[in-house]
Amino acid sequence: MKKLLTTTLVVLITLTLILTGCGANSTDKNSDDSSANESKVFKIGISQYVEHPALDAAREGFIEGLKEEGFEEGKNVEFSLENAQADFPTTQTIAKKFSSENVDLILAIATPSAQSAANVTKDIPILITAVTDPVSAGLVKSLESPETNVTGTTDMNPVKQQFELLKEILPDAKNVGIVFNAAEANSKVQVDIAKEAAKELGLTIVEANVSNSSEVNQAIQTIADRIDAIYVPTDNTVASAIGAVVKICNDAKIPVIGSERAHIDNGGLATIGIDYFLLGKQTGKMAARVLKGEKPAEIPVEDSKDLKLIVNKKAAAAIGIDVPEAVLSKADEVIE
Repeated sequence: MKKLLTTTLVVLITLTLILTGCGANSTDKNSDDSSANESKVFKIGISQYVEHPALDAAREGFIEGLKEEGFEEGKNVEFSLENAQADFPTTQTIAKKFSSENVDLILAIATPSAQSAANVTKDIPILITAVTDPVSAGLVKSLESPETNVTGTTDMNPVKQQFELLKEILPDAKNVGIVFNAAEANSKVQVDIAKEAAKELGLTIVEANVSNSSEVNQAIQTIADRIDAIYVPTDNTVASAIGAVVKICNDAKIPVIGSERAHIDNGGLATIGIDYFLLGKQTGKMAARVLKGEKPAEIPVEDSKDLKLIVNKKAAAAIGIDVPEAVLSKADEVIE
C-alpha cells in the first residue's frame, strides 16, 4: 500500500511538472504572438481615382479614422498613395502594383478604383469609400453580407431629399440641369433616381453628358438658358471642375444644388449631403477592425452616418435668391 501511494505521488508530481511546462510554453508563445502583432508595421495601399475635394477629404478622413483606432503612420502603419488621375487603365496598374507588393490592405477611393482592385485580388482585404452602389458595381453580393474580400462605405446620395430641398428653396423652378459622365456607373445610378424624384415634384431634367472635366464648362453653357437650377451629383468628372462649375452658374445666376459638402464650400447654394471627411473616417474605423483580424466578407457595407443640411447665404445673395426661413431654421450649418 505504501509502495502504491509513493508511485501515485511520483506520477502526480511528474504530471504537474509537465503541465506547468506546457503552460509556460503556451504563455510564452502567446506573449511572442502579441509582441509580434504590436511590432508589425501594416502596409496600406491607397488607390484614389482622381484628385478633387471630396475624394481628398475621404482619404484624409480614412487616415484619421485609423489613427483614432491606434493605427498611425510612422508608428505601425505605412501608406502608399497612388492617384489614377481619372484614367481607368491606371487604376488597374495601381491595383496590380499593390497586389505584387502584397500590402496588408487596400483602400480604394471611388468606383473605378474599387472595381480594379477587386478584379486584381481576391485575397488582400479591400476597403472602399466614395462608391455609390457597391452591389451593381460587382464589388459585394449585398450590403448586409459582402461575401467577398471587399467592404467599406457607400456614398449613395439622398437624391430625392436633395430635389425636395431644391423645390423648397426654388418653388417656381421647372427645369433642372444635370451635368454628368454617363461612363461613371455611380453617376448613372444617381441620374436615374433624380429623374424619378423630378417627375414626382413636377420638374423636368435637362441632361448634359461629358466624358472629361475639360468638357464641363461648355456643357453647362449649352443648357444654361434652358434651366432654372442645376443639380450636381457625386460625379468624379464634374467634381474635378467644381470650382469652374459654380463660377459659371453663379455668373449666370443659376442656383447650384449640390450633393455633398465640397460643392457648397466651393460656392454652391445648398445641399443635404455627405461630409466626405467623416465618411472616410468611418471607413478608417472599419479598416481597423480588419487589421485586428475581422474578415471583410463578414462586415456589412455602411452608408454615411452624418448627412447635413448646409446653406450658403453668401452664394444666395450673389445670385439674388432669398432662402426661406423654414430652410435656414433647420439647417445644420449656414455659411454667411
